[in-house]
Amino acid sequence: MPNARPQLTRDLIVETALKLLDADGLDGVSMRRVADELGTGPASLYAHVANKEELLDLLLDRVIAEIDVPEPDPANWQDQLRQVGRDMHAVFTRHRDIAAVSLANIPTGAGALRIADRMMAIMIAGGVPPKVAGWTLDRLALYVGADAYEESLYTNRQLASGLSMEKFIEQYIGGIREFYEHLPRDQFPTLSTHVEDLVGGDGDARFEFGLDMIVRSLATYVTDPPAG
Repeated sequence: MPNARPQLTRDLIVETALKLLDADGLDGVSMRRVADELGTGPASLYAHVANKEELLDLLLDRVIAEIDVPEPDPANWQDQLRQVGRDMHAVFTRHRDIAAVSLANIPTGAGALRIADRMMAIMIAGGVPPKVAGWTLDRLALYVGADAYEESLYTNRQLASGLSMEKFIEQYIGGIREFYEHLPRDQFPTLSTHVEDLVGGDGDARFEFGLDMIVRSLATYVTDPPAG
């Protein structure tokens, strides 16, 4: 007798969608493809997932659940916040272009709520006013998501080029550097003088710079620092 199909559940649908995401990116995720992978018809999925939009929301929440946020340590709240930002970025980039789903979207799943609650607690424990902490959740998530999504776009272009990522970046940045070097100095004196300052540094270094800029500036809102 042929093996019985596994019982269809929301979790199984999401895990199947995650496999498609990791293999082909968001373009490879559809209700029909998930149904095909599960050996059923798309109509059977709708008993568990309302539509593709809900599936993507569930997929995002599944990915976010991989992020670990520590208990608040008031003496190290900035380092904790930086590490959460790094971990969030790493999780997004590990799953192709899932970061695109986080843009123009306020996640309300259990995984996202857990992360948001812990991050806000870290900031408040460090003396950040609650309103500032709440707005920072939005701004920090937007920065991390947009950076990760842009990285996925570069990855797609690199894959289409057939080059290694190192060679693709070398050619792309080399072309940008040459473009700036040949700008008319009389029209763009500052840009043409500081070419290396404009194009130097890899993506990791630039992400770290942006993350540090956000977290460091956040400290200026602290009016009641934690004891010690």
